[in-house]
Amino acid sequence: MPRMSRWIALSAALLLAGCGFHLAGKRPLPPALSSVYIDSVTPYQVSEPPLETALRAGLRRRGADVASDMEKARTVVRLSELKDRREVLSVGPDGKAIEYLLVSSVRYEVISGGRALLPPDTLSASRDYSFQPQQVLAKEAEEQRLREYIQGELAELIMLRLEAKLARAGDPAASADVVPPAP
Repeated sequence: MPRMSRWIALSAALLLAGCGFHLAGKRPLPPALSSVYIDSVTPYQVSEPPLETALRAGLRRRGADVASDMEKARTVVRLSELKDRREVLSVGPDGKAIEYLLVSSVRYEVISGGRALLPPDTLSASRDYSFQPQQVLAKEAEEQRLREYIQGELAELIMLRLEAKLARAGDPAASADVVPPAP
């Protein structure tokens, strides 16, 4: 019986490997992302936004060389217009907000050799949370953690889009997707 279970496990592993299955975050990056510079246009920002940190970590985790100088990189991922906002979702009987919606959005584009591999696009993600006036400090910390989480989620979404579009752009049939950079 143990011999049969080993055979089944080996067959399943071969079947998954043969169909191109990869564990999440373990797929090889498209060649255009082998050497990347992240150009974050964030005016009046003292520290690096969580989005940039998460994107840099994700690229490195997947084997990309994230350059510290634009001239040393093959591809530039430009992040701009990073915006966070908070909207009131519901109000209590006393007229005070009891639920908020946090929304983060970013504009990104990918440039290589002076050509836009991916035209500028905008992504956004949101989460809602309840607010209790008795726990102001705890809720402010929760809001900050949620903002960081949302920006990490945006980084993952950007990685997925880059992978999908650049892997397809490597295909000659998809080369019509490559557009000249916007002025």
